Amino acid sequence: MSWNALRKALVATLLRFVMLVSLGASPLSAAESVDIRSSCWTSGSLSDDLVTVVHSPGRWTCGDRTYSLEGERTLLRFEIGPHDALPQYLFSRRSALAAVHLVAIDRDGAMRRTSLSAGELRSALHGGYFKASLPGVTRDTLQVVVAFDLPSHHMTLERAYLSPSDMALGPELLLSLLFLAILAGMLSMPLIFNAAFYRILREPFLIWHSMLTIALLLTILVSSGLAVVLFDPPAMTLSWMTTVIFGLTVASGVMFTHSFIEPGNMNPILRRALLCCAAWAMLLSTSHAAFPFIGRPIQSTAYTAAFAPVIVIFIVSLADALRRGSRAAKFQVVGYMPVTIAGLVRLVTGVVPWLQSNDAMLLFYVGCAFEVLFTTLGVADRFMTIKRQRDSALFEAEVLERLSERDTLTGLLNRRAIEQNFEKFRAEGYHTLAVLDLDHFKAINDVHGHVVGDAVLKAVAEALQADPQVHAFRLGGEEFVLLVRGEDAETRAELRRQAIPAIVANAVPGLGRSVTASMGMTDVSPSAYVEFEQLYEEADRQLYNAKLAGRNQTKIARRPGARPHHRAVNGDVTVTECQEALG
Repeated sequence: MSWNALRKALVATLLRFVMLVSLGASPLSAAESVDIRSSCWTSGSLSDDLVTVVHSPGRWTCGDRTYSLEGERTLLRFEIGPHDALPQYLFSRRSALAAVHLVAIDRDGAMRRTSLSAGELRSALHGGYFKASLPGVTRDTLQVVVAFDLPSHHMTLERAYLSPSDMALGPELLLSLLFLAILAGMLSMPLIFNAAFYRILREPFLIWHSMLTIALLLTILVSSGLAVVLFDPPAMTLSWMTTVIFGLTVASGVMFTHSFIEPGNMNPILRRALLCCAAWAMLLSTSHAAFPFIGRPIQSTAYTAAFAPVIVIFIVSLADALRRGSRAAKFQVVGYMPVTIAGLVRLVTGVVPWLQSNDAMLLFYVGCAFEVLFTTLGVADRFMTIKRQRDSALFEAEVLERLSERDTLTGLLNRRAIEQNFEKFRAEGYHTLAVLDLDHFKAINDVHGHVVGDAVLKAVAEALQADPQVHAFRLGGEEFVLLVRGEDAETRAELRRQAIPAIVANAVPGLGRSVTASMGMTDVSPSAYVEFEQLYEEADRQLYNAKLAGRNQTKIARRPGARPHHRAVNGDVTVTECQEALG
């Protein structure tokens, strides 16, 4: 998928998401009209007699919903009006508690009572809530009193209500589930992209982004009715899972930022601080989930406040990255803005005593959509940037590699090239090796100088012109090597040696003498294993024999199994004749 196509697909998905949110807003608000909220509350100890508390009017606080967790037990009273739909269930936000007691009080004073331990509470289809069946509410029922033993969060008290039924399998529930399914599908898209990107670039930010995406998917699962529809776990199980997954979400998001912002575009102290924030988030969430009652009256507030440094460091880190010109930070600022605002809402409402706690779940869901769109675009953009950088680095490395294998004077391959690639050349069929040495080259340097000597070496390189059947190398000084393949390999090498006098005379006039070369050659069977040094030593020995025999000639050594000499060339040839013979 191209970059433009990816952008268009993500933007279209975001627009569908926003439309779905707008469609789903009205049914939810309409459903709240049948709910009954508490009118009064009180608190006490677990040893207090529940009936005595119910019949003690002076203990109840009415009209003030600033609930306290100081008492071991908090009681809520719900008034049943003559025109209210008869409630069948208690619903409230999930959080750790010990037990729930439900008392239905009729007009004549009759009372019916039900008690449920925390493990017996079931999850509601209304996301993030638990439900408990009321004890036989009738038209004679005047009040319902609900007692929470060891409640650990204000939202359990603030969000409690009575209702005739759980969400029915109707348009409202189907629309809600469709909304969540689309959101989950959107969150699955980065996992596919990350898997594809990671195969090319093994960058850690892709792993952290995948972990963040999985954590968001799990958050949606446990904080919505999807978990109830799919496997219906106990309410308290989802409660501690929500806490742990929240810590995982924060930690993976912070680690993604830590690894995603380009090197040099964030203060090193802030980058290290992000590591501490990730560890701190996981420590907070796991300890709060494992020990929810240690400091129960203030624990939820302290737990929420403890994330304040994480939010501050995160915001400061992104601001610093933007100030330093980070391109990745621009995507993160936009992508994380709704989720960060949701976190600030949770922090402020969870810490300020006179404000009701608000988890800003709708804003969180919108934030998930923004995270999918902009951080995925950011990952793709960073991927393209890194890919360009790596391609450029690989190109430069390849250029440097080629330069390191080339002789700077003649442009021929050097000894390093032949030694490192000899096995590759052999596999490609280059089985003939020839070593050439210019005759009396030192005299040229002594008489005409090194500038003329260099010009002669360049002309020799031209005479040894390479083609698909020949690789030419300069080993140093006036010594050259040819690797040749084909049935006429020895002829090709000999033609190049004999072309040297004519080509040098044409390129460097005024030498006053012909420049010739002696050559030693050897051939090896394609099936035989011979190292370069061994083959070179044999060819060099033949070069020595050619020098002893009077120079300007070739000596050949054939190893067992090598091909016979295919064609002999006698006498010097001209430049034109050499070119015609080589095609």
